[in-house]
Amino acid sequence: MKITKRLYSYYMVWPALLIYCIFFVLPAVIGLGYSFTDWRLDRATLHFNGWDNFRTIFTDDTLMLALKNTLIFAVVTVVGKNVIGIALAVALNAKLKSRNALRAIYYAPSILSIMVISIVFTPMLRADGVINKVLDFVGLHSWNQSWLTDPSIVILTVCAVSIWQSAGFQMAIYLAGLQSISKEYYEAATIDGAGGWKSFMNITLPLLLPAININVMLTLIGGLKVFSEVFVLTGGGPGNASQVVGTIILRSFGEGSWGLGTAINTLLFVAVTIISIPLLMFMRRKEVAE
Repeated sequence: MKITKRLYSYYMVWPALLIYCIFFVLPAVIGLGYSFTDWRLDRATLHFNGWDNFRTIFTDDTLMLALKNTLIFAVVTVVGKNVIGIALAVALNAKLKSRNALRAIYYAPSILSIMVISIVFTPMLRADGVINKVLDFVGLHSWNQSWLTDPSIVILTVCAVSIWQSAGFQMAIYLAGLQSISKEYYEAATIDGAGGWKSFMNITLPLLLPAININVMLTLIGGLKVFSEVFVLTGGGPGNASQVVGTIILRSFGEGSWGLGTAINTLLFVAVTIISIPLLMFMRRKEVAE
């Protein structure tokens, strides 16, 4: 009877596991094999070319720039989304009459399509757009920039738009974490004479680590896999200044270099795995049991 019950639980898992293997694991394994070939649109047969595709990735200036931009985007957005998310969550966890309305307002951008956001932000970020006009109005003329056409800042502009869109989603997760922390800890800290900052550093932050871990992993993986934000806002331009790994993969497949595109995708998968799994294990060890 016990064996039957145990097998019954596996029966519930096997269909989902089978679907996952067919549509995710199998294509990933096949793609890994193609990444070591010269698979192209203009060739009828495939030939094994070893590490040539990966050598191309690390010797091509555009591809290396895309890798650099991807890392910059990941780091900036992880820090920005989580710092702003925690700040909003702490502020809106207080007893404010309008906190529910404010929560909805800050969360709303995260449910918008990136296409809608691009339609809104593209004219705002032009040299003669609203943002520069506001800076002129408040006397910050020197801060005027060509936000989407200056190669030196374009990737940071895309980061800012992504942070604006997603910080509210991180806020919602942090709010759930804050509301699970018992108020007794803060009452005891107040009796002991601890101020707001000490309570935040010694109570809120340690007990919020599970939510921090979730948000950091979500934003990190999303940052390394960035595509939509860059594609709709800049298309990888000006020139190749804002190219990221995702847009390079699209371009490679569009040009018929399927083997190279698959190799770049494989490299992205390996990078996400190498960075995220050790980081998750490290952060999990730092969690504090409430």
